[in-house]
Amino acid sequence: MPDRVWRGAAAAAAGVLLHVAFPPRVLWWAAVVAFAVLWSALRGAGARRSAALGFVFGLAFFLCHLRWIDDFLGRDFGPAPWLGLSALMALFTAGACALVPLVARLPGAPVWAALLFVLQEAVRGRVPFGGFPWGRVAFGQVEGPYLPLAAVGGAPLVSFAVVATGFGVAAWLVRPRDPRRAWPVLPLVAALAVTPLVGVDAQDGERVVALVQGNAPDVGLGLLDERGTLRRNHLDATADLAGAVRAGEVPAPDLVVWPESATATGERDPALDRAVADLGVPALIGVLRRVDGVEENAVVAWDPRTGAGASYAKRELVPFAERVPLRPLASLVTPFADAPDLRAGTAPGVLDVAGTRVGVGICYEVAYDAVLRDGAARGARLFVVPTNNAWYGRGGMSHQQLAMARLRAVEHGRAVVVAAVSGVSAVVRPDGGVARSTGLFTAETLVGTVPLRSGTTPATRWGGLLELLLVLGALAACAVGRCAGGPRAGGPGGRPHRAGAVQRAVRPSGAGTPGASARTRNRCAGPS
Repeated sequence: MPDRVWRGAAAAAAGVLLHVAFPPRVLWWAAVVAFAVLWSALRGAGARRSAALGFVFGLAFFLCHLRWIDDFLGRDFGPAPWLGLSALMALFTAGACALVPLVARLPGAPVWAALLFVLQEAVRGRVPFGGFPWGRVAFGQVEGPYLPLAAVGGAPLVSFAVVATGFGVAAWLVRPRDPRRAWPVLPLVAALAVTPLVGVDAQDGERVVALVQGNAPDVGLGLLDERGTLRRNHLDATADLAGAVRAGEVPAPDLVVWPESATATGERDPALDRAVADLGVPALIGVLRRVDGVEENAVVAWDPRTGAGASYAKRELVPFAERVPLRPLASLVTPFADAPDLRAGTAPGVLDVAGTRVGVGICYEVAYDAVLRDGAARGARLFVVPTNNAWYGRGGMSHQQLAMARLRAVEHGRAVVVAAVSGVSAVVRPDGGVARSTGLFTAETLVGTVPLRSGTTPATRWGGLLELLLVLGALAACAVGRCAGGPRAGGPGGRPHRAGAVQRAVRPSGAGTPGASARTRNRCAGPS
């Protein structure tokens, strides 16, 4: 098989394997295999070929992982939004892989290459248009042994550990008898060592929380015309919950949570007032509302006696949906091109309700590190994540988002309550386990007891700083690799070569590190 063909096929297979690692499957180990296969595909490739292979890897992954985009928009806009977003995201993995030949010149090359993936995830989560942090490697590890690392360094550290393990295993397999290459077991050992940091016991009492999943029709974009249905469904489900409590069929809750955008509301809403008064306990209601003539996506604390109170407005708005950049072109990929932008909130997501402080992240925000970290740092004892995934059909989107909430639970040592319009709603323990959950496109209520916790994890204190250090490490490795000269065949241990010489395509025994291109002109030093 031609070299170019097998490398491309391996990169594509690695991308598919990475997707397989994510929920609803429990094949977390597939991510390690994926990065081992990718490292093998990159071995010996120069910068251009590595970039192309990285693009193939990223495209294969995102086409599988974001298939729900086509479920949402494909009927009206064709595959262009799905293909375009997948290709754009693949450019970031292409950039990371293009830099692998630089760091492959350094001792411990798999570690530095893993840092490049942390770098691309950090950049991808911020640009363009506020970024798109979906599909981070860490989000596929909620069923695996690497999850406790989230309590130390959040998603960046988990991603680094998984990628470093995969890359390291591939390099080790080239020379399996060399004990110095057995270091890929260290990330797993570290994860097991920090497991005691993952606390689950209540530190500040408990709360009984009820989730209302009123359901929505599975009609994709047709949901734009179903706001009345969503409101009616959730009012009906809330009335049923109140009746079940009075009948003693379920425990009386301390707090009731509605999903994101379950209703539109104004300054006064007598129907909601009556519904919450009938419950007799406070509720967090996900609403679309107008404030000073501008619409917000918000969560409002609703008191059974006084009605609407404090609120939190979503800070991280979804590009091309809740806010629309590039409006002249946006009509090609979104039905919201002519809709005014929602107003982004500026205040941190914390609300004092039901006698405790609750951290709030609305839907898409759970993918961003800072939103719930801010809540935990400001004293939140419990996290609430209202969401509306009814747009995206029965694909993997809801399960992918629930995985993010599970990682956040471990990251900050908090129980997480996920309330979804049409599922999956869930009660998540502080160790990331799912205590109770609903199905998709069903009308259900969940009532569960959650611990309130006030302890602060290392990730809450220093997670942002650790990500910065990992990113700086990647950049420093690239700088050192560039000054180190031409790639070394076989990675660490290659002897210096005279500057200006042209390397022949010779790979000494034990070659196992990407970056040894077949023909390259050296700047400072190169392989023998």
